[in-house]
Amino acid sequence: MDLGIAGKTALVCASSRGLGRGCAEALAREGARVIINGLDPARLEQTASALRESTGAEIIAIAVDVGTEEGRAALLEAAGDVDILINNNGGPSPSDFRKLTHAQILAGLEANMLTPIALVQAVIDGMIARKFGRIVNITSMSVKMPIPMLDLSSGARIGLTGFLAGVARQVAADNVTINNLLPGAIDTDRITALDTKIAETTGRDYAEARARRERSIAARRLGTTEEFGAACAFLCSRQASYITGQSILIDGGAYPGVL
Repeated sequence: MDLGIAGKTALVCASSRGLGRGCAEALAREGARVIINGLDPARLEQTASALRESTGAEIIAIAVDVGTEEGRAALLEAAGDVDILINNNGGPSPSDFRKLTHAQILAGLEANMLTPIALVQAVIDGMIARKFGRIVNITSMSVKMPIPMLDLSSGARIGLTGFLAGVARQVAADNVTINNLLPGAIDTDRITALDTKIAETTGRDYAEARARRERSIAARRLGTTEEFGAACAFLCSRQASYITGQSILIDGGAYPGVL
């Protein structure tokens, strides 16, 4: 299937590894021009080189902190007219909600709610003018099923979801869509860190913690970044123009609810 995004410009935040990289690679394979981002210049350039070689696409690597005004400005300057925005950022470390400081709560909101909103504000009028825009926010299954110790992450991402739900309805008539992808257990460094933390706090070894996670998933395995990226690319496609304001789980059936 031709997704109709060849030649489009995609800005993918936090994309040197993990879910962001999976999305960047899927978009590059469809012929998009992709701006990737990360904090580690060496790792980012390694990712850019690998994506150029595997996809043949134009890949522009910008090593900045997307959580700062200066970092966002550098990304937007490199991108030019943004047709596709993938909002992504690392979540706060697992923590007992009782121990969260005011500063930590503000930092979590900045990273996982306010920064994505600022990027949407920056690109959406251009999308409206060109009558094409795709915005995908990578949030978490914890938006639907809160996870203990990830309360700050859940709260910030729920706030982002609510804020942009109304925005999505305001811009849909201009062929601009805004959707959310809610990853469950995808095989990334983030999940490895969470399982390591669980093992440490429960006295289990890491392999047992990982096995328990896999048994909790209907698919009995972790997802892959390639599967996640493919779903992201479809939401950015011409064919997905009638899908907006949605929160789509990619979790192997871990979420037990109907809605």
